[in-house]
Amino acid sequence: MKLQMHSIHFDADQKLVDFIQKKADKLETFYDRIIDGEVFMRLDKGDAKDNKVIEIKVNIPGNQLFAKVQSSSFEAATDEAAEALRRQLKKYKEKLTEH
Repeated sequence: MKLQMHSIHFDADQKLVDFIQKKADKLETFYDRIIDGEVFMRLDKGDAKDNKVIEIKVNIPGNQLFAKVQSSSFEAATDEAAEALRRQLKKYKEKLTEH
């Protein structure tokens, strides 16, 4: 899947970008008509431990799915966001087969 990566207020290292890409590619096993996606990595202000935010937007034919997760690490946030998108894709696919 083609992903656009945006890191806001910091520079993401290649290891993190590869990790996110790998997680996003796994989503295609649940729904193979994903067009593309966008990922926003952001550091929230403040000294809170959970200051890393991942937003993933996935475009599918006729619709757009979105997940936003805040966690203590980008990897954990990516895992949660990918899981949320997986559930959304499954639900979307079930709705398509019902009609």
